[in-house]
Amino acid sequence: MELRLEGKVAIVTGAASGLGRAIAEKYASSGANVVIADLNQDSASEVAKEITEKNGVTALGVAMDVTSEEQVNAGVQKVAQDLGNVDVLVSNAGVQIIAPIVEFEYEAWKRLLDIHINGTFLTTKACMQQMIKSGLGGSIIVMGSIHSVEASMNKSAYVTAKHGLLGFTRAIAKEGAKHNIRANLIGPGFVRTPLVEKQIPEQAKTLGISEEEVVKKVMLGNTVTGEFTTLDDIATLALMFAAFPTDVLTGQSMLATHGWHME
Repeated sequence: MELRLEGKVAIVTGAASGLGRAIAEKYASSGANVVIADLNQDSASEVAKEITEKNGVTALGVAMDVTSEEQVNAGVQKVAQDLGNVDVLVSNAGVQIIAPIVEFEYEAWKRLLDIHINGTFLTTKACMQQMIKSGLGGSIIVMGSIHSVEASMNKSAYVTAKHGLLGFTRAIAKEGAKHNIRANLIGPGFVRTPLVEKQIPEQAKTLGISEEEVVKKVMLGNTVTGEFTTLDDIATLALMFAAFPTDVLTGQSMLATHGWHME
């Protein structure tokens, strides 16, 4: 069965690069009109232009700081006005900060939780309001992590945020059901994005090991294959959740980790 998003409107946060961009491109190739929501308007607009030219769909670049309620609400309203609806939200924007708990700066802790937890809340709230208003329902996909179910050294804030997002996804599914709004969480393992590339030397310095050991032992040591998760792995899962023809999967999470943590 080929899953398509013909004519649907999908907002993807943090979509100017990495996982967000891969998901936006996958959605566009399946017929969706996509919104590249990112901090940088120029980057968002450039990616939107490239996606439009490649896929022949409408792609819109929107500047959005997901921690700003004003920007989130304005961005979602602009999408609804310009494209007619909001059918899919992928809450993907995120950061990583690595430090032992006893050295973790409080401002850094608050910033990470603000982006992941509050950013997901604000974008979800605004999109749910549009989905309810349209009467058509929709799909909300939260980008979790293997750290939604596992913990790692020196990532306490990230682990806390990703665990919290698993619970929030389930709450969305409960409250969204009567409005035909479904919710899912995707939990990638390590994907070799710029965010992960940045972690390799940081982890090596913090743990006092080589970068090669960080990759082999810390990042991939718990997988059964010793492989990184790919951008396309995650984009394909995001397409499946957004385009699945029934609501049978609502509230479910899916780990894409090459066997690290099996459920």
